[in-house]
Amino acid sequence: MLKGFRDFMMRGNVIDMAVGVVIGAAFTGVVTGFVSAFLTPLVGVVVGAAGDFSSYKATVAGVTFPYGQFLNVLIAFLMTAAVLYFCVVLPVTKATARYLPKKPKTPKRPCPECLTEIPTAARRCSACTAEVLPVAV
Repeated sequence: MLKGFRDFMMRGNVIDMAVGVVIGAAFTGVVTGFVSAFLTPLVGVVVGAAGDFSSYKATVAGVTFPYGQFLNVLIAFLMTAAVLYFCVVLPVTKATARYLPKKPKTPKRPCPECLTEIPTAARRCSACTAEVLPVAV
């Protein structure tokens, strides 16, 4: 029983996931700090506020709705998403496309015996090992 648990824990994807979670938590702090220190005050300058909307309230029928807190969280979320997209996702996507180009897919055809997809130029099916005639590419 413990051997199975040890094997599970030593798989590469579990370790990679753990490292990703830790780095993600650290990166969250960096992005949150950037958004709160630079972008939120910038939004405040643009809209003419101090960058803190938490004091904004609306009262309807004697009930107070502190919508300013929601605005703060919404603005922080949108700016965090924009920073992550433009500073992480977009550059990584472009670098991946440039340095790790996708390999062209080899044309496939069904095996006449078992109907498994095999490369067009194959002489034998990898699933049922039936001999098949290669098709000229």
